[in-house]
Amino acid sequence: MAGHLFGYEAALAIDRSANCLRRMRVALEGAANDTRTGEEVLVECADELRSSADDFLDGLRQGNYDGTLEASTALRLSTVLRYAMGLADLDAYERELGVAGTPADVLEELFAALGDAIDQLTRPIDAIRHQAKTVTVGISRSDETMLATELVSAVLAVGVARERLSYATLRTLAGLDPAVAEVIGHTRYAISGLADAAEGADGLGDADIQVASQAGVAIGITSRTYEDSLLRGAKLRVAVEREVLAARSRHDDRTVVMVPETVGGTTAGITLLHVRFADRLTSQAAVNLLSNYRNRYLQLRAVVTETVPTFDDAKLADIPVEDIVTAPIGDLADHWQS
Repeated sequence: MAGHLFGYEAALAIDRSANCLRRMRVALEGAANDTRTGEEVLVECADELRSSADDFLDGLRQGNYDGTLEASTALRLSTVLRYAMGLADLDAYERELGVAGTPADVLEELFAALGDAIDQLTRPIDAIRHQAKTVTVGISRSDETMLATELVSAVLAVGVARERLSYATLRTLAGLDPAVAEVIGHTRYAISGLADAAEGADGLGDADIQVASQAGVAIGITSRTYEDSLLRGAKLRVAVEREVLAARSRHDDRTVVMVPETVGGTTAGITLLHVRFADRLTSQAAVNLLSNYRNRYLQLRAVVTETVPTFDDAKLADIPVEDIVTAPIGDLADHWQS
């Protein structure tokens, strides 16, 4: 009888140790639906995630899960929690786990990790894993709408693997999409030696760039890299920062969007899209564009309000879109001086 009672109480104690994990799962399921992105779900559940994760991690440090939770499961859950709570950058997700990370990917992995952990602490729990898969289908579908934007589709059509585009890159491309009226060609470059050059004494001067493919208007353009394969200029900036860059060429005045392709956290290529920008956008559309592209909206407001009491968004509707995305912030701010 004593043995039975001890086993029963021990089972209850193990079951209670999963309560913080159940709270996380309940909060995530309550916030998830077919119209919300993974990022929106994680933001809404941030407080509950932080509180419950603290309880779990405290218990982990104190050894409360020794003998009841597999070490691999504990490591997997604690790792994905860092990304779900925003303690680690999503670009590092790819470097650490070997797969491109989006909020939807993180959320799906979190559901799976929670399901495995709860399964080990409470039996039976098969329904939880099934429910997690059902819930995350809608979330993944919402985030996949980014891939359907014309600018992202154009990059993928060039032959760039989805895994080579970070979530930050996809999000920036989706934000830039309203600015681009047409993609009229591309040049895809392969980059080598960037990691070695970054470690060298001469900085990044030894990285090499070569044309991999061209199409559209790019076919009639002779790339500088045929004569000089040194990675430099704007392409060097894109490769090092690993951020999308919209630019107007100082050489021939062509407008382009440069997209970094990363492998294991290092830029392995750049896809340069030749584009024709839209003429004008509504003020609200322009605000959204600037907010989603290199934080230019905040930068512009900061410069303008140095000399002007208020920032009038309406003026953005009168500025050519090409200038909105490519002009230096200081030049753009001059529109608010009149």
